[in-house]
Amino acid sequence: MRRTASSLSLKLCNFASFDPILQARGIVGMRGASKEDRRAWDEFQRDISVLGIQSEELLHNLVATKSDEEVDLLQPDKICLEPGRRLNAPEGLTESSATIKVRRGQQFFRQSILSAYGLRCCISGINVPQLLVASHIKPWSDFPNERLDPRNGLCLSSLHDAAFDNGLITLDEEMRVILSDRLRKYYPQPALEDNFIPYRGRPITRPDKLAEPAQEFIRYHRDHIFQD
Repeated sequence: MRRTASSLSLKLCNFASFDPILQARGIVGMRGASKEDRRAWDEFQRDISVLGIQSEELLHNLVATKSDEEVDLLQPDKICLEPGRRLNAPEGLTESSATIKVRRGQQFFRQSILSAYGLRCCISGINVPQLLVASHIKPWSDFPNERLDPRNGLCLSSLHDAAFDNGLITLDEEMRVILSDRLRKYYPQPALEDNFIPYRGRPITRPDKLAEPAQEFIRYHRDHIFQD
């Protein structure tokens, strides 16, 4: 890119000036953003389902040596290479290419969501990366146009992700946790109650940047996935 590390850091601060989540928190970023910076930001947000995968592929090719390795940028001050999560085994060049795109897309979404939420479950506050999931609000399989949209993600623990995916919990208009009657049918179970009852009616922790959940996505989850 013919830029020093300091120059690249300043460029990222320019992009931060466009992030509505940072703006809502009073963080304005650098004031020297150009019209070209704005065009780049708008283009990426407009076509994130394609450009997100391409950006992840460029990053992967820069630092990884194996196609099934994943680049982990969630550790402070270092880049880690992790074994890729297992997908269905591809057959032939077309299937292999499609599998790589899915892998890169999933990794881009995971890195975006976990980073935005500060590596903490937005319900419980658990901050063990291996126990965190970038959970889709509108299902991955049914909504390809929203698969990589950060507004379609929540950082959840594995337990709360499973409950959310299966409609046992959802969020109201104020982003407060709602428990399904179907979940309560399994009481009394101390472990179950300890992991859900304390969070009933409590608002989730909002993301630090970029990924404020879209109300229309949350509404879809309440109306079509939640099992009251």
